[in-house]
Amino acid sequence: MSERPDPIAAVVDPGTGIAPPGAEGVVTIVSWVAWTVLALCVLGVLLVGARMALAHRRGDGAEHAVSLGYVLGAAVLVGSASGLVAALV
Repeated sequence: MSERPDPIAAVVDPGTGIAPPGAEGVVTIVSWVAWTVLALCVLGVLLVGARMALAHRRGDGAEHAVSLGYVLGAAVLVGSASGLVAALV
């Protein structure tokens, strides 16, 4: 009976690779998009906070915690995107 090869060992290691010409432009665009999304997340936290303050004044307030969770979750996702991609590549 022959021993089966390990399927993980059979995967080819692509190495670090070399960026193609013009890749600097893509990196710049991705940086701008990340900055813009993080700025929108900060704006979202401020808007949700304002809505929570107005709702608290009227006697409501707990409904906006879900919105705040979504905004903070998006900020964490954007902030950790480069780490997630680096772990997958």
